Amino acid sequence: MTFTRKSADLIPIVDTVFAVVQLAKEDKEKNGPENVVDATIGALYGEDGKLVAFESVFDNYDKIPHAVKAAYASSFIGNEGFRKEVYSWLFDNINSNLKYEVIATPGGSGAVALTFQSILEENQTVIIPDIAWGSYKLMASQNNLKSVTYSMFDNNKFNINSFKETILDVAKTQDKILVVINDPCHNPTGYTMSKEEWIEIINFLNEVSKEIPCVILNDVAYIDYSYDLDNSRKYLELFNNISDGLMVILAFSISKSLTSYGLRCGAAIPLATKQESVDQVRIVFEKGARATWSNIPNAAMENFTWVVSENKENFLKEKQHYIDLIKKRSSIFIEEAKEVNLSHYPYMEGFFVTLNMPSNEIRDKYHQKLMDNHIYTVCVNKGIRVAMCSLSVDKTYGLAKKMKEIYKSI
Repeated sequence: MTFTRKSADLIPIVDTVFAVVQLAKEDKEKNGPENVVDATIGALYGEDGKLVAFESVFDNYDKIPHAVKAAYASSFIGNEGFRKEVYSWLFDNINSNLKYEVIATPGGSGAVALTFQSILEENQTVIIPDIAWGSYKLMASQNNLKSVTYSMFDNNKFNINSFKETILDVAKTQDKILVVINDPCHNPTGYTMSKEEWIEIINFLNEVSKEIPCVILNDVAYIDYSYDLDNSRKYLELFNNISDGLMVILAFSISKSLTSYGLRCGAAIPLATKQESVDQVRIVFEKGARATWSNIPNAAMENFTWVVSENKENFLKEKQHYIDLIKKRSSIFIEEAKEVNLSHYPYMEGFFVTLNMPSNEIRDKYHQKLMDNHIYTVCVNKGIRVAMCSLSVDKTYGLAKKMKEIYKSI
């Protein structure tokens, strides 16, 4: 006898990240934090080993009246001022002629989930990268969707051939395409696509969209930690060239941008050539929001609005300090990895560097060996994720060499 729907997946969820985090915590308590390398958590940590919470963000949040924190948002799709500032934040100095809407969501994950539940029919297939945030597959299965993967890399470049082949295969079996592209600052490899790669993707999907509608879900969760912030959004102008049959939905994470992971605030931004197309998605998204979470934290939206308008200069200055810190940590690791020939996927910017594993079987053996040597990382498909965002500079020095020596022993 079962009380869930018959199609429900009853295998217990195993969160590999938090499981390893707990092991690292126990090791630090037993052997002392100075003897443990903890490169697990995908959140921003300072050199003191503590979670970063931007003063430019939370000093104001603490001053928000209780009644504002307690209040409902003014709309299921978010407060009007908030939605205006989200678009301005992403498209400031960007020449876009596309129609758009902004729908508030609980973090960037809410934007992804809302897209998965709204775009495809049950039992259709969503296309995701083979190296990716694990929750994409979970969200797909929870919405009764199938998922297939395209290979992320061909040597050190985006594997455009695999991308095209996978889409064409799926297009043979269903009447719509939904493909996920996590860019810039790809999680978990730190890859950012070139302008030329984006142009080829758009041109290809424009051709496919002559036969069936196509949707790109562009997950921009880490966009505000690009090493070249001034140009991090320039690729958005390329979307001006999308056809009537192609839509782009941006999944934006305020949780990441403002180091407010627990406040759960973000947005989905559908972009299209026609207002009618945007309106259709907005209506479905609004109903999905109402039926799933109903409301986004009012104070989180109000705080974002204030930070990016009234306190923008202070916020950018504080955030830049930590971008520079992540860049320093990653530069040390990448340089030392090169010296000892420790293989990793192409890294350009972002929270993570991911080691390239020849198979998941070898990955698992290696991961255990690392933990046996008090080095804690996270397993991803075909790789070992090393979190530059939470690893101190001191712990970064010499790490690549240690990891290479351990790899030789498996």
